[in-house]
Amino acid sequence: MGEHGDTVILHDELAYADVLPVSFRALEVAPDAALLASWADRNLRMLQACAAIEEHGQQDKQDEDSPHAADLLRIDLKVNLLLEMVGHLLAASQSRPPARPVRFNAHGIVWQTDGAAPAPGTRGVVEVHLKDSLVQPLCLLGSVADESHDGVVHMRFEPLPEAVGDHVEKLVFRRHRRQIAGVRHTRR
Repeated sequence: MGEHGDTVILHDELAYADVLPVSFRALEVAPDAALLASWADRNLRMLQACAAIEEHGQQDKQDEDSPHAADLLRIDLKVNLLLEMVGHLLAASQSRPPARPVRFNAHGIVWQTDGAAPAPGTRGVVEVHLKDSLVQPLCLLGSVADESHDGVVHMRFEPLPEAVGDHVEKLVFRRHRRQIAGVRHTRR
């Protein structure tokens, strides 16, 4: 786990790093197949929605020769503003865990906790709220991997369904690409 220049690494792969609402719930009983399938389906939809929200500012340059380019751009900006406003209203109307420094990828997660850290080997589900405009958190099953030091918890995920793992990797890559672009932009 670490940062190499502009790159955040966890379990020898790129990682998503931010300050996000995160919670952990220990599980005494292994979730059944129906619950796991429900989590996988919900995670996939949530990650797809997150990708769609992030795309709004990433579009290629509009065809300036198009007679409706300016109109479409104005409509796009208004819809995005409306989505942000609704997202803030949703976030304000729901209780969420406190935001904490977090790093994750398709293999695991590391987060800072205020209270007592779960013991190594504790199996549970971690919930990460990626965006205010998304009601559902990303719910990932795993086990606490290491002894917590200074309130930092390390958790290894159980193998993710292929589609969910692919979307988590895409989320991590998009974040990394934006960070690199931001660093290049500020150095100019």
